[in-house]
Amino acid sequence: MVGGLAAGGLLGVLLGNKKARKNVGKFAGGVVGYGGAAALGALAFRAYQNWQDGKSAQTPVTAAPNPGSSGSVPTLPPPAPVGSKFDPAAAPAADGRSFELALVLAMIGAANADGHIDAEEQKLIFERVGATELEASEKGFVFDALAKPPSLQEVADFADGPEQGAEIYLASRLAIDPDHPMEQAYMEALAARLSLPAELVAHLESQIAQMGA
Repeated sequence: MVGGLAAGGLLGVLLGNKKARKNVGKFAGGVVGYGGAAALGALAFRAYQNWQDGKSAQTPVTAAPNPGSSGSVPTLPPPAPVGSKFDPAAAPAADGRSFELALVLAMIGAANADGHIDAEEQKLIFERVGATELEASEKGFVFDALAKPPSLQEVADFADGPEQGAEIYLASRLAIDPDHPMEQAYMEALAARLSLPAELVAHLESQIAQMGA
């Protein structure tokens, strides 16, 4: 099951709900276009490094020109070192499942943060999952998770250390509308359950902002 998910395809599908649905073009040139899970690892790695180095969480980055358009696409940081704790494929989640699957579940849990994934959101996700080249078992995994989204504590329990916690935070944050009070509260509670320091959370939020998300 890991193959299609590790390539970022399913993560990209899930980024199609909530806030991303309002601005599909931005995401098409941003995190989704950079490969899903690997992009999350790269963003988490840079945020973690900046936090450890005591840098400001507000440092801007320069966007690279988008060929063929008048706009620009965000500049993704270099990939996390292969085999490091920020490499999503390097180690399983705390419960032994593949970490890519844990990230998918984290996004589904966040999409359900307002108490439900409504019919419009489910329809959109079903359509996008159905259009992918994922195996039937992979599609079934998503549908089962949508029927019974993981709780906040279950999501937090996926993390084996702060590195995976940072990636779970990013995946969850990208799946919500941060202006919704219930979803803001969800992210605050998730950060607390993941035991992420406030300064690290600020760096993670800075990375998201710099990606235009």
